[in-house]
Amino acid sequence: MRVEIAEALKASLKAQDKRRTSTLRLINAALQDRDIANRGAGKAPVSDDEIMQVLAKMVRQREESAHAFEQGGRPELAEQERQEIVIIREFLPKQMDEEATKRAVQEVIEEVGAEGLRDMGRCMAVLKERFPGKMDFGKASGIVKSMLQ
Repeated sequence: MRVEIAEALKASLKAQDKRRTSTLRLINAALQDRDIANRGAGKAPVSDDEIMQVLAKMVRQREESAHAFEQGGRPELAEQERQEIVIIREFLPKQMDEEATKRAVQEVIEEVGAEGLRDMGRCMAVLKERFPGKMDFGKASGIVKSMLQ
């Protein structure tokens, strides 16, 4: 995955696409920060799964920023954040749609034998294990909660 990001950065530099170049540099900086943190903890450099987690976090941060900029009357900055989101999402697996998420949640609930809200944590743990980077776990949490009530 690092190679894909590096190749995309080279291509954006050649194309002189400033927005894409700056976003890809931000991704590289975030990955280097995680590498440094891992090295300090005696772990290996970030894996592809960790890269997906970093990218998902970056998307969430930009969504929150875009919302805040809109609330503050700065639509041009909100648009800039949305452009960065599009670039970052290119490196993430395609997200499951709501119907696919509901089906997956239903299967996990049946498989785990969940009967109430106290089983929500077990269901979410299985979902996170099976669908890393492919599912919006904030939405999935709401679906699990509604199905278990």
